[in-house]
Amino acid sequence: MDRRGTAADLPVPEKSLRRLLGGVRNPGLTMEKEKLRKTFQGRGRKIEDRPDLTPAAVLVPLFQKNRHTHILLTKRTEKVDQHKGQISFPGGAYHYEDLDCLTTALRETEEEIGLSMDAVEILGELDHTVTITQFKICPYVGLIPYPYPFQLSPFEVDRLIELPLEILLDPSKFKEGPFNWGGRTFLNYYVEYQGDFIWGATARILKNFVEVLNGET
Repeated sequence: MDRRGTAADLPVPEKSLRRLLGGVRNPGLTMEKEKLRKTFQGRGRKIEDRPDLTPAAVLVPLFQKNRHTHILLTKRTEKVDQHKGQISFPGGAYHYEDLDCLTTALRETEEEIGLSMDAVEILGELDHTVTITQFKICPYVGLIPYPYPFQLSPFEVDRLIELPLEILLDPSKFKEGPFNWGGRTFLNYYVEYQGDFIWGATARILKNFVEVLNGET
Protein backbone atom coordinates (compact mmCIF):
# COMPACT_ATOMS: atom_id res chain seq x y z
CA MET A 1 0.00 0.00 0.00
CA ASP A 2 2.93 2.40 -0.54
CA ARG A 3 1.92 3.61 -3.97
CA ARG A 4 0.61 6.76 -5.64
CA GLY A 5 2.87 9.73 -5.05
CA THR A 6 3.72 11.75 -1.97
CA ALA A 7 1.93 13.94 0.56
CA ALA A 8 2.93 15.87 3.66
CA ASP A 9 2.66 14.35 7.10
CA LEU A 10 -0.63 15.28 8.72
CA PRO A 11 -1.08 16.54 12.27
CA VAL A 12 -3.89 14.37 13.63
CA PRO A 13 -5.97 15.60 16.60
CA GLU A 14 -4.38 14.14 19.72
CA LYS A 15 -7.60 12.66 21.12
CA SER A 16 -7.64 10.12 18.32
CA LEU A 17 -4.02 9.23 19.04
CA ARG A 18 -4.19 8.96 22.82
CA ARG A 19 -4.29 5.19 22.81
CA LEU A 20 -1.61 4.85 20.14
CA LEU A 21 0.75 7.30 21.83
CA GLY A 22 0.46 5.96 25.35
CA GLY A 23 -1.82 8.68 26.66
CA VAL A 24 0.51 11.57 25.88
CA ARG A 25 -1.57 14.74 25.66
CA ASN A 26 0.83 17.13 23.98
CA PRO A 27 -1.32 18.81 21.29
CA GLY A 28 1.76 19.52 19.23
CA LEU A 29 2.36 15.84 18.56
CA THR A 30 2.21 14.72 14.96
CA MET A 31 1.45 11.22 13.81
CA GLU A 32 3.78 10.44 10.92
CA LYS A 33 2.19 8.82 7.93
CA GLU A 34 4.20 5.63 8.51
CA LYS A 35 2.64 5.24 11.96
CA LEU A 36 -0.79 5.79 10.48
CA ARG A 37 -0.04 3.24 7.79
CA LYS A 38 1.07 0.71 10.42
CA THR A 39 -2.17 1.32 12.29
CA PHE A 40 -4.07 0.02 9.28
CA GLN A 41 -1.67 -2.83 8.59
CA GLY A 42 -1.85 -4.05 12.17
CA ARG A 43 -5.58 -4.72 12.16
CA GLY A 44 -7.80 -7.31 10.54
CA ARG A 45 -10.39 -5.53 8.45
CA LYS A 46 -13.84 -6.99 7.86
CA ILE A 47 -14.24 -8.37 4.35
CA GLU A 48 -17.50 -9.15 2.56
CA ASP A 49 -17.13 -11.84 -0.12
CA ARG A 50 -20.78 -12.50 -0.97
CA PRO A 51 -21.09 -13.13 -4.73
CA ASP A 52 -24.42 -11.29 -4.92
CA LEU A 53 -22.87 -7.95 -3.98
CA THR A 54 -21.71 -5.43 -6.59
CA PRO A 55 -18.14 -4.27 -5.83
CA ALA A 56 -17.48 -0.55 -5.48
CA ALA A 57 -14.72 1.56 -3.97
CA VAL A 58 -14.27 5.03 -2.50
CA LEU A 59 -11.36 7.20 -1.45
CA VAL A 60 -11.29 8.70 2.04
CA PRO A 61 -9.07 11.72 1.28
CA LEU A 62 -7.12 13.28 4.17
CA PHE A 63 -5.45 16.66 3.90
CA GLN A 64 -3.90 19.32 6.11
CA LYS A 65 -5.47 22.77 6.38
CA ASN A 66 -4.41 25.31 9.00
CA ARG A 67 -2.48 22.55 10.78
CA HIS A 68 -5.60 20.45 11.22
CA THR A 69 -6.52 17.22 9.49
CA HIS A 70 -9.59 17.33 7.27
CA ILE A 71 -11.56 14.78 5.27
CA LEU A 72 -12.72 15.73 1.78
CA LEU A 73 -16.31 14.86 0.90
CA THR A 74 -18.50 15.62 -2.09
CA LYS A 75 -22.11 16.74 -2.34
CA ARG A 76 -23.76 15.01 -5.27
CA THR A 77 -25.86 16.92 -7.78
CA GLU A 78 -29.52 16.37 -8.50
CA LYS A 79 -28.56 15.12 -11.98
CA VAL A 80 -27.12 11.76 -10.95
CA ASP A 81 -29.23 8.61 -11.11
CA GLN A 82 -28.67 7.54 -7.50
CA HIS A 83 -28.15 9.32 -4.17
CA LYS A 84 -29.19 12.73 -5.48
CA GLY A 85 -28.00 15.58 -3.28
CA GLN A 86 -26.33 13.30 -0.76
CA ILE A 87 -22.89 13.64 0.84
CA SER A 88 -20.42 10.98 -0.22
CA PHE A 89 -16.79 10.11 -0.73
CA PRO A 90 -15.43 10.25 -4.27
CA GLY A 91 -15.75 6.79 -5.77
CA GLY A 92 -18.05 4.45 -7.61
CA ALA A 93 -18.72 1.00 -8.98
CA TYR A 94 -15.95 -1.35 -10.10
CA HIS A 95 -15.50 -1.54 -13.88
CA TYR A 96 -14.19 -4.62 -15.64
CA GLU A 97 -11.20 -2.68 -17.01
CA ASP A 98 -10.07 -1.67 -13.49
CA LEU A 99 -7.02 -3.53 -12.23
CA ASP A 100 -8.55 -3.76 -8.74
CA CYS A 101 -10.84 -1.83 -6.38
CA LEU A 102 -8.06 0.60 -5.51
CA THR A 103 -7.89 1.50 -9.19
CA THR A 104 -11.65 2.01 -9.10
CA ALA A 105 -11.42 4.44 -6.18
CA LEU A 106 -8.62 6.46 -7.76
CA ARG A 107 -10.17 6.50 -11.24
CA GLU A 108 -13.55 7.62 -9.95
CA THR A 109 -11.92 10.29 -7.79
CA GLU A 110 -10.09 11.70 -10.78
CA GLU A 111 -13.27 11.68 -12.85
CA GLU A 112 -15.38 13.33 -10.15
CA ILE A 113 -13.10 16.00 -8.68
CA GLY A 114 -10.08 16.14 -11.00
CA LEU A 115 -7.60 14.82 -8.43
CA SER A 116 -4.78 13.05 -10.25
CA MET A 117 -4.30 9.40 -9.34
CA ASP A 118 -0.59 10.08 -8.90
CA ALA A 119 -1.32 12.76 -6.27
CA VAL A 120 -2.78 10.26 -3.79
CA GLU A 121 -0.71 8.35 -1.25
CA ILE A 122 -2.66 5.35 0.01
CA LEU A 123 -2.24 4.50 3.70
CA GLY A 124 -4.63 1.62 4.20
CA GLU A 125 -8.10 0.14 3.92
CA LEU A 126 -11.17 0.26 6.11
CA ASP A 127 -13.82 -2.41 6.58
CA HIS A 128 -16.03 -3.32 3.65
CA THR A 129 -19.41 -1.60 3.88
CA VAL A 130 -22.59 -3.10 2.42
CA THR A 131 -25.37 -0.78 1.27
CA ILE A 132 -29.11 -1.37 1.08
CA THR A 133 -28.70 -1.31 -2.71
CA GLN A 134 -26.41 -4.36 -2.43
CA PHE A 135 -23.11 -2.67 -3.16
CA LYS A 136 -19.95 -3.76 -1.36
CA ILE A 137 -17.89 -0.62 -0.80
CA CYS A 138 -14.12 -0.92 -0.31
CA PRO A 139 -12.87 2.32 1.35
CA TYR A 140 -9.22 3.37 0.90
CA VAL A 141 -7.69 6.06 3.12
CA GLY A 142 -5.18 8.30 1.38
CA LEU A 143 -3.25 11.54 1.81
CA ILE A 144 -3.84 14.24 -0.79
CA PRO A 145 -2.12 17.58 -1.43
CA TYR A 146 -3.87 20.79 -0.38
CA PRO A 147 -4.57 23.29 -1.74
CA TYR A 148 -5.23 21.61 -5.07
CA PRO A 149 -6.82 22.80 -8.35
CA PHE A 150 -9.85 20.51 -8.12
CA GLN A 151 -12.05 20.29 -11.21
CA LEU A 152 -15.54 19.10 -10.32
CA SER A 153 -17.63 17.04 -12.69
CA PRO A 154 -20.66 19.28 -13.37
CA PHE A 155 -22.89 16.23 -13.73
CA GLU A 156 -21.82 14.42 -10.56
CA VAL A 157 -20.49 16.90 -7.99
CA ASP A 158 -22.22 20.05 -6.77
CA ARG A 159 -19.50 21.11 -4.30
CA LEU A 160 -16.79 19.90 -1.94
CA ILE A 161 -17.05 19.68 1.84
CA GLU A 162 -13.96 20.02 4.05
CA LEU A 163 -14.84 18.12 7.21
CA PRO A 164 -12.45 18.64 10.18
CA LEU A 165 -11.49 15.28 11.64
CA GLU A 166 -11.73 16.67 15.18
CA ILE A 167 -15.49 17.11 14.68
CA LEU A 168 -15.84 13.33 14.45
CA LEU A 169 -13.90 12.69 17.64
CA ASP A 170 -16.87 13.86 19.70
CA PRO A 171 -18.99 10.68 20.11
CA SER A 172 -22.15 12.76 20.36
CA LYS A 173 -21.71 13.85 16.73
CA PHE A 174 -22.58 10.34 15.51
CA LYS A 175 -26.30 9.93 16.01
CA GLU A 176 -28.21 6.71 15.40
CA GLY A 177 -31.93 6.61 14.91
CA PRO A 178 -34.76 7.75 12.65
CA PHE A 179 -33.52 10.12 9.97
CA ASN A 180 -35.74 11.85 7.41
CA TRP A 181 -34.48 12.33 3.88
CA GLY A 182 -36.49 13.03 0.75
CA GLY A 183 -39.76 12.33 2.48
CA ARG A 184 -38.61 8.92 3.73
CA THR A 185 -37.48 7.78 7.17
CA PHE A 186 -34.29 5.76 7.60
CA LEU A 187 -32.75 4.08 10.64
CA ASN A 188 -29.08 4.86 10.30
CA TYR A 189 -26.03 6.71 11.57
CA TYR A 190 -25.83 10.37 10.62
CA VAL A 191 -23.64 13.40 11.31
CA GLU A 192 -24.61 17.04 10.86
CA TYR A 193 -21.96 19.58 9.85
CA GLN A 194 -22.70 23.18 8.89
CA GLY A 195 -26.20 22.34 7.72
CA ASP A 196 -25.20 19.24 5.75
CA PHE A 197 -26.34 15.79 6.82
CA ILE A 198 -23.86 12.96 6.30
CA TRP A 199 -25.61 9.62 6.61
CA GLY A 200 -25.84 6.08 5.32
CA ALA A 201 -22.73 4.31 4.09
CA THR A 202 -20.68 7.52 4.24
CA ALA A 203 -21.42 8.00 7.94
CA ARG A 204 -20.68 4.35 8.68
CA ILE A 205 -17.33 4.57 6.89
CA LEU A 206 -16.45 7.72 8.84
CA LYS A 207 -17.36 6.00 12.09
CA ASN A 208 -15.21 3.00 11.18
CA PHE A 209 -12.28 5.33 10.41
CA VAL A 210 -12.53 7.03 13.80
CA GLU A 211 -12.76 3.63 15.52
CA VAL A 212 -9.55 2.56 13.77
CA LEU A 213 -7.76 5.74 14.87
CA ASN A 214 -8.91 5.18 18.43
CA GLY A 215 -7.82 1.53 18.42
CA GLU A 216 -11.39 0.35 18.95
CA THR A 217 -11.46 -2.08 16.04
